[in-house]
Formats: sequence, C-alpha cells, structure tokens
Amino acid sequence: MKKDRVIELLQDQLNAVTELNKNYQKIILDLTAQVHELTLTISSLQEALTSKEGALNKQTKVCKNLTKLLSNESEQQQPVVTKERIVHSPKERGNNGAKRKPHYELEEEIIDIYPDDPRFDPHNAREIGIRDSIRYLFIPPRFIKRINRLHIYSAADTVISAKAPLAPFQNSQYDGSFIAGMCQLRYIYSMSVERIIGYFRENGFALEKSTAHGLLAKTAGLFENLYKAMQVAVLDTTYLSCDETYYTILVKEKNSKGKAVRKGYIWVVIAVQLGLVYYFYEDGSRSQQVILDLLKNYQHTIQSDAYAPYKKLESNEYPHITRLACFQHVKRKFMDIKGDKDAEKIVELINELYHKEHQHRIGQDGWKEKDHHRFRQQYAPPILKQIKKNLVRIKNDPNLIPKSDLYGAVEYMLSEWNALEEIFNQPNYKLDNNIAERHNRYIALSRKNSLFFGSHQGAKRGAILYSLACSCRANNINFFEYLADVINKTAALPPNTKTEVYREWLPDRWKKND
Repeated sequence: MKKDRVIELLQDQLNAVTELNKNYQKIILDLTAQVHELTLTISSLQEALTSKEGALNKQTKVCKNLTKLLSNESEQQQPVVTKERIVHSPKERGNNGAKRKPHYELEEEIIDIYPDDPRFDPHNAREIGIRDSIRYLFIPPRFIKRINRLHIYSAADTVISAKAPLAPFQNSQYDGSFIAGMCQLRYIYSMSVERIIGYFRENGFALEKSTAHGLLAKTAGLFENLYKAMQVAVLDTTYLSCDETYYTILVKEKNSKGKAVRKGYIWVVIAVQLGLVYYFYEDGSRSQQVILDLLKNYQHTIQSDAYAPYKKLESNEYPHITRLACFQHVKRKFMDIKGDKDAEKIVELINELYHKEHQHRIGQDGWKEKDHHRFRQQYAPPILKQIKKNLVRIKNDPNLIPKSDLYGAVEYMLSEWNALEEIFNQPNYKLDNNIAERHNRYIALSRKNSLFFGSHQGAKRGAILYSLACSCRANNINFFEYLADVINKTAALPPNTKTEVYREWLPDRWKKND
C-alpha cells in the first residue's frame, strides 16, 4: 500500500515537471520570437539611420556647393597671416622703398618742358641738368579706315593695275588685326559678342551683330587645317592632361522645362610638354566613346580625374596607356570634411608631398630630370606609406558609417592609389591635373558672361578658337599678335597645303615677325 503511494507521488511530480517544461518551452519560444522581432526592428532602424545619414550628407554637400557659388570662393588655399598688416597713408608709404617698373617695352614720347617763371630768360640762363617726370597714358582702341588707292595705268597696249592687299576673307573689308582684336576680347577676356559690339561702339566703330558673328564663324573655318595640325601634334606627345567642362547650347528641341537648351560638354586634351591646348566638341556628348575614339591609338601617359572613361584607359583594354591620377581631386574631398582629425591628417600628408616637390624645379640651379627622379624616389615612398596606412586604418574603423563623406573620400583615394603612385615613377609628371582646370576657367568665364553657344556648330567654332587662345596663353604669346599674323598667312595658303606647314604656325613654334 505504501509502495503504491510512493509511485503515485513520483508520478505526480513527473507530471508537474513535464507541465513545467512545457511552460518553459512556451516561454522560450515567445522570447525567441520577441528577440527575432527586436532584431528585425534594430536592423530596420540601422538601415533607416544609414539612409538618413546618406541623405543628410548629400544635402550637406549641396549646401556647401551652393555656399561656394554664392560666395565665389576660390579653391586655392589662402596663405596664413602671421602678423597684422600695417596700413600706411599715401604720404607715409613712400612706395615701400620698392623700385618702380621702368616699362622699357612701351613706346616713348618725350616732351620738353621749360620753367614757367618770370625770372627765366632762356638767353641769359645756363642749363645745369634735366629731370625726367614720367606719366603713363592710356589711349583707347583706335579704328582706322585705311584707303588703298589702286592706281591704274595704260601702257604697252594693255592696262596695268596695282593689286589690293590680301584680305583674310573674300569680298571682306576687315583686316586680320580687326578680327584678332575681336577674338582676343572674346576668347581671352571672355567678353560676349554683344559686349564687344558695345565696346567697339563706345570707341567709335558701329558693328552689326550679324557681321560680328559672321567674322568669328569665318575665322574658325579658316583655321580648320591649323586645328587639325594641332590634334596631330598633341597626340604625338608622350604626356597628356585630360578633362572636360560644360556649356549651355541652344537647340531646336525643347527640354522638360520647355526651354530649347541643353548642357553640352567640351573636352580638352593638353600636350603638357608643348603647351598645346586642344579643345574638341562632339554635339555636346559626354559619352566615353568621345574620348576613347580620340585616344584609341595613343600609347603613352595621360593624367585625369577619376571619371569612368579615363579610368577605362588604365584597364587591360588599353595596355599601352599609363594613367596618372590627381592629388588635388583626392585632397579636395578630405578638405570638405571640416573638423575631422583623420581627414586633416590626410590633407597634412598630401601637403607634405607638395612641400617636398616644390623644394626643387627641373631647369633651375642646374637641377636636371635625373636629379629630380632620384629626389622623388627618396622623399615620396615614406609619405605615401603613411598615407596608405592611415587610409586602411580609417576604412577598417567599425564606427565609420559607409555612406559618410569620410568613407567616400577614403574609398575614392584608395581606388586611385596605383595611378597616384605612378606619378613618382618619372621626374616630370605633375602631382595634379590643375593645368587642365586652369585652362577650363576660360570656358567657365565665357559661360558666365555669354550664357550659351547659339548652336552645336557655334560650340565647335568656340573649341577651335579656344584651342588657339589657350595655347597662346600656355606659351606666353600675345594672342592678338599671333592671330593678326597667322590669319593673314593662313588666308594666303592654297587648300591642299600640307599639315607640316600649319604645324610650324602653332603657338609652340610660332615666332613673332619683328
């Protein structure tokens, strides 16, 4: 009897434990479900936070860019002011002890001035010295109507007539100097055609708008063979700087806003050693095929930003092209991140590369290319090693948000790393692609002042004339003097003239005819 009671008690305990296990399993299942739901919620919140962080960063970038546009700030770093500038009054300055520039290049006009004094009698006075007092005068542009009177004679049973001086265009009364003046104002000083017309009118010459546009169009057409010679010369060099910029183009088709305009891209390829700046335009296209077609047979070095078509040139599809990157492009991304010590460190190290690079210049103080190459091999590797170490450390930081500005800057620089290191393998490669950006400022100024090109054909004409204007600037040549000379020479050539003749008239070889 006692035995049965014990078995009954044990059975009851077993049943209680079984029931308790069932309750525990239910609780565990409920808790597991809650944990799963919380995990999904946390994951969703993380995605939302990352998305909002990316959107915030994007808006921050937009605000930064708008601020730069509104304030017209330059990207050039300003020097640090170490002491307060002392401002003197005009009398106190005394020209700061500086020697005045003598301007020997100017035409001189000497006027003798004698004393205006009642005591002065030139017959009873002895001159004891002369003192020069210089004044610089500015005379506005003069327009001269030159009449060439062609005398005609009858002699030896025939009529003999003098020949008129050659004009750049048939049935045109405009000399090459007139057209050169227009082009200088348009393509060097970025004046719109309307402003040029107004400037001419103020100085005594009434020019019709249609005539002005016609002269520019004819000039570009006259220089087509010279322009082709420039393309050949540029692609025949071993080091190119590449970039592109945009311009507004008037077109027939209206866009989504109901305006008959579109954004067209102008490409530039610069022969760095020659200072030849070649602009080209293909119906405003920014397609990679434009630049790839131009460089399909090129077998040397280019330098550019990381735009996809340029990156493609460093792939296995183009084994004969070496691509260099731009330290200023990668540095700018870190400079835009304010108050971050990691970003400031990268900027500091890049600046150290520039500081070392500027300690010597090839051609100065007997410094040769082999010297500079040896110097680069000494100073660059340790600094590059530090930069790479910091980039990897920043990227591997678990607290770094993937869509943050810092993450993007690090990823960008690492993707460009091989093309950045390649710069130091030769003595004459530039640390940046600023040469292209400097010349593109002429396009930017024109874009601001002129607003648009009237057509695709007008943009092509602009590319031709900007190529010559910027090439003159790169070679320290007065564009007016160059154009006034070359336009008359080109007009005298027959259509089948060989490219080699035009090659000698490009700005890097042109010589002023004294």
